Amino acid sequence: MSYCASRFHTVRRPTVEVKVGSVGIGGSNPIRIQSMTTSDTQDVAATVRQSVALAEAGCEIVRITAPNVAAARCLREIRAQFTTAGFGHIPLVADIHFLPSAAMEAVEHVEKVRVNPGNYADKKKFAVREYSDADYDAELQRLHDSFSPLVRRARDLGRALRIGTNHGSLSDRIMNRYGDTPLGMVESALEFLRIAEAHGYRQLILSMKSSNPKVMIQAYRLLVQRMSQENMRYPLHLGVTEAGDGEDGRIKGAIGIGSLLLDGLGDTIRVSLTEDSVYEIPVARAIADKAMALWIPDAGDPRAERSEDGIDPYHFARRETTTLHLGPGVTVGPEQPPRVIVRAGADVAATLAQLAAGKLKDTPAEVILVQIGAPGDLVRLPSPGTSSYALELAPAIALADLKAAAAHLPPGTILAREFGPSDAASLASFAQFALEHQFLLAAALAPADFPPLASTLQQQRDDRLLVTLSAVRPPASAMGPSHALGAYRQLAAGLRSIGSRAPLWIRNTPGTAIRGDNTFLSRLLDASFLTGGLLCDGLGDLVSIETEPDPARATRLAYNVLQGAGARISKTEFVACPSCGRTLFDLQTTTQRIRAQTGHLIGVKIAIMGCIVNGPGEMADADFGYVGGAPGKINLYVGKNCVQYNLPQAEADARLVALIKEHGKWFDPAPAHA
Repeated sequence: MSYCASRFHTVRRPTVEVKVGSVGIGGSNPIRIQSMTTSDTQDVAATVRQSVALAEAGCEIVRITAPNVAAARCLREIRAQFTTAGFGHIPLVADIHFLPSAAMEAVEHVEKVRVNPGNYADKKKFAVREYSDADYDAELQRLHDSFSPLVRRARDLGRALRIGTNHGSLSDRIMNRYGDTPLGMVESALEFLRIAEAHGYRQLILSMKSSNPKVMIQAYRLLVQRMSQENMRYPLHLGVTEAGDGEDGRIKGAIGIGSLLLDGLGDTIRVSLTEDSVYEIPVARAIADKAMALWIPDAGDPRAERSEDGIDPYHFARRETTTLHLGPGVTVGPEQPPRVIVRAGADVAATLAQLAAGKLKDTPAEVILVQIGAPGDLVRLPSPGTSSYALELAPAIALADLKAAAAHLPPGTILAREFGPSDAASLASFAQFALEHQFLLAAALAPADFPPLASTLQQQRDDRLLVTLSAVRPPASAMGPSHALGAYRQLAAGLRSIGSRAPLWIRNTPGTAIRGDNTFLSRLLDASFLTGGLLCDGLGDLVSIETEPDPARATRLAYNVLQGAGARISKTEFVACPSCGRTLFDLQTTTQRIRAQTGHLIGVKIAIMGCIVNGPGEMADADFGYVGGAPGKINLYVGKNCVQYNLPQAEADARLVALIKEHGKWFDPAPAHA
């Protein structure tokens, strides 16, 4: 059973409505925006101030950590003061991890309680143990006994609960039975869900968060599939946890959240940034608005009929393609990372000089895309240096013009041209010309035009052919995909149906953008939705961000999206949690400080965690971890193992660098360019 009605259209998943105070989630409600305070909850005044600031920024639901009973008691006064300030209509959520007693106190005062099933009455010590069925059933009974009082009290008070699974805090019991997998995340949530339903309680929302967008996407899809099998229609809270800050944090969040929203999944979202919480709100608002602009109802529209594209949505596997050689040292293929194409400005030589001056050794513009409007443009191209050329051919450029200029073009040049449904003969001729001259043909197709061109494509040799989406003409039919992500999926399905292994070029153009303003944030979100979403499905071999006018910035954005999707590593990877009331040091300044010292360590993954709630688990695949162990004290990790305890924070940075050196992962940064 598929997890969504269509992978080509945004058909909203139908859910029951869950009321959090006066705010409805799911059902026919819009996507709700939420965030979290970062103050110490027992500092009531500070927490109220932050709650007010979030509400004024457009936050519709405010979450507050309650790490102990004393903090949970403070929620009563926080709720009262927040209401007095004029925000009684905005619900508060208590965030609970380890203590059922704190949850039982919190549910008395706020409209919703979030529990983490991996921590709530369970444990995580990375212990290896075989569980017999009897042992496992005994553990489930223990969970039932621990969770039931909260369920009954929430039911009696009319409160909502979120069962919030975190990839980084799966219990030892789940890890030993299911492994560190999306399936383990789903089973962890379902155990608690069944306990709630056993008490006739259904005011439930679920989440499946991870710092890895691929894992997060697969977990939500699997959760929906499993719930559908049991006729459960609970709303979903979406988020990528520990996404980090700046451009990287926004990209990671948008890849995970956006991919699911475009598939019709998700009812409330939080963009987790290692920044002041108010900065999360405009990002979340822009993501939600883009998704809601694409919504198709689940009934009454022929596009809502179930459609799939043959991809296994629950397990990542990169699409098999042929291997192509573009130019000096640049190869496209299944063993190669996706390659970066950068559109040149009107002055091609100036663009080449700008990119060369940047000395982007680790993030090169591997292919330069040039608009060819007249035959004379073909012979006036400067040498591309160490890059290759992709030439976007205007309709006026005939095959005869290419033949006349062939001697001026280096081998490996990509000839990009749009082909319509009546262009089968032209497609065959251009493909033959590319084969004869060691060029590559990038055929730009609309999904609706694929069937009349399929037999011609099938006859061409994949070793000189790329396929990309036509960015010029609108869909030929109202039934065409409603967004570019769906269009590329449909193209990939068409290639699969004819046995073609031609690589896919993901082009982010004005024609692929989703409604929004023309700001850098909007362009970043579009690139994350489209490129990141496709990469997480194993689709995409070349990438270009053509909506960004500055070539250097477009290059950086392309590499950042590739890194966010886990498709290509070009710099240090930071896993950093958002601030909250549990944090034991200033995450923002600490993250910036550690990045300044280690940001040159390409391929090294460093986790910066404010506390131990998700730290050891979420950073289990990190090389090194920097975790708050106590106020003013830092624990350092290598992988999941803590190797140094309770270091004074003033010493921790230097000790982290020394630890990286001890494990052979350190190299000195290159001299800065003038």
